[in-house]
Amino acid sequence: MKFKIDMHVHSKFSGDNYSEPEEIVLHAVSLGLQGIAFTEHYSYEASEYAEALRDKYKDKIMIFRGVEYSSAEGHCLIFGSNTDRLSLTLAPVEDIIRVVSECGGVIIPSHPFRGGSSMGDRIERIKGFSAIEGYNGYTHYDQNMKAVDAAKRLKLPCTGGSDAHDPKEVGACYTEFSDGVTHENFVETLRAGNYQGVDARKVSKGWEL
Repeated sequence: MKFKIDMHVHSKFSGDNYSEPEEIVLHAVSLGLQGIAFTEHYSYEASEYAEALRDKYKDKIMIFRGVEYSSAEGHCLIFGSNTDRLSLTLAPVEDIIRVVSECGGVIIPSHPFRGGSSMGDRIERIKGFSAIEGYNGYTHYDQNMKAVDAAKRLKLPCTGGSDAHDPKEVGACYTEFSDGVTHENFVETLRAGNYQGVDARKVSKGWEL
C-alpha cells in the first residue's frame, strides 16, 4: 500500500487565510489521503490544535505537525523539532540545520525556485537537507521542475505538498511513501528517502511530469 501524505498545509493559524483546520482534514479524508501535515508559518506551536484533531480522526487519517520556517536564505519545512524553543528565526540555514538535526528533526527547503522567500540555487551549496520540496501546489510547473532537477543532482528525494491555504487546495500535490508511515516513524521515514513527490494537477492542466 502506498501512503499519500500532503506534506505542506496551512490553516487560519498561519495568519494569511481563513481556513478552519477541521475543514482541511475533512477534505483530505474525502480525497482518500492517508495523511496531512499542518505546517503553519514560523511557529510550531501554532498547530497545537492538530493534537485534538489527530485523536478525533485517528481512524480516518493521520495528522502530522511541522512548521514552515524562515531562515536567512528562505523558507524551509521542518519536522520533528519544536522550532519555537530554538530562537532561530531568520538565522543562517546552516545553523538551523545543525540545531534541528541535533534535536532529531529534518529540514526540507520549500518551493526553492518560486522566488521571493525561496532559497533558489543556494540549496545546491548547503549540506544537511533530508529532501527537496519538488512538487508544490502553489508553484508553477517550470519552477517545480527546477527543484526536481536540483534534487537529482544532489541525490536527494523529492517531497510534494499542496501549500494549501484553502481546504479545496489540499491534495494538489502530495508525497507518496513506499514504506508504511506512522506518527512514530514519520521523521525517520523522511530520512530514509523511500518516497516521491506527486503533482495531482498534471492531469487537469495537461502537464507531463
